[in-house]
Amino acid sequence: MDATARTKGIGIIGTGDFTHPERFKEIKEGMLPQGNGLFRLSGSNTGVNFVLSGEVCTIYPRARGGSAGVFDRTGSVAKIHHCILAPDIESVEQLNDALARFGNLSADGRPQLSMTAAELVEIVMGINSDACVFPAHAFTPWFGVFGSMGGFDSIEEAYEDQAKNIYALETGLSADPPMFWRISKLDRYSIISSGDAHSLPKLGREATVFEFGENELSYKAIINALKNRNVKRTIEFYPEEGKYHYDGHRKCGVSLSPREAKKYNYVCPVCRKELTLGVLHRVEELADREEGYVLKGAPPFVHAIPLDELIAFASGKSVYSASVRETYSKLVERFGTEFNVLLGADIDEINKLDAKIGAAIESVRKDRVSIKPGYDGVFGVIEIAKSSAGGKVAKAAYGQKTIGSF
Repeated sequence: MDATARTKGIGIIGTGDFTHPERFKEIKEGMLPQGNGLFRLSGSNTGVNFVLSGEVCTIYPRARGGSAGVFDRTGSVAKIHHCILAPDIESVEQLNDALARFGNLSADGRPQLSMTAAELVEIVMGINSDACVFPAHAFTPWFGVFGSMGGFDSIEEAYEDQAKNIYALETGLSADPPMFWRISKLDRYSIISSGDAHSLPKLGREATVFEFGENELSYKAIINALKNRNVKRTIEFYPEEGKYHYDGHRKCGVSLSPREAKKYNYVCPVCRKELTLGVLHRVEELADREEGYVLKGAPPFVHAIPLDELIAFASGKSVYSASVRETYSKLVERFGTEFNVLLGADIDEINKLDAKIGAAIESVRKDRVSIKPGYDGVFGVIEIAKSSAGGKVAKAAYGQKTIGSF
């Protein structure tokens, strides 16, 4: 993780999974505290900082009902994924001891806990008031705080008396900031993005950018930035590529926009079973602003696609091929980091190494792409212009700071 973060240009990265006993042992043995709430890998002087982080799932019964009308259809069990950040090892030890009473922490990196969201936050903040809890991938169907399959209509409804301690929301792969801007009651939260890395190449596919002065970087500085909505910008997956953007039914190959799904009364036209209602659907249900609304003063964002995917698109090769890996290494060696290649390097200089890749990167920077939206667990399919004049496109489906990736 340390080496990959350096290659990508990530300055802050979450350890992940600190609730798991074996993972927590690795963290304690392999990380050195820097005296500012951040950690570095033992023996590393690279400047990559780690934040103690984990993700948990709270599962608990709730009464039927809800203004969105979706709860009566999906049942009465609330399931929410939450990210947790902590400033020191001692707090994590206490937290793990407390959470072990609510579930088996060794069963999964993201343990399932039989407790309410409010109980989770109360315990975390009771152990250390500098800790941070925020909802992960807020709109995804089954485990997002606003998800269609049993989610809530507001942070206050979900976190009850502990809503005062929630000040950041994560977009997830199937949403981006403009979708949050359509819901006025979310204006007061920091909208952040995290990598949700299931493998090293996925690190940083979404990320949050902070700006600190020299010697200002610390855990508290990050938390204060989140509390004060002082995020510099976010780096976003194209939300249409996320596997829960549209409504649909995977088994039948049915993908529908919210408007189309309404025509079918949210029932699959092939098998007549209920559709999985996606992220865009829930945004439409909760929105009190029109599509295209821009929140004044909100941090900017950019869409990005991992560099190895772009190289594969441009070359027509597998992302796992030796030639893609070789080209990736050459670009990073020439321009310093993956993020600099994607977002900062001069296109003319990239073209000198490979004009097709340069054209693909330029197209993404200018959002000159078209996407077939993902649905019900199926990733979206993207088309990227290979030249400024349009022409051929490459197609692929995602199947497989200071920049912070928590």
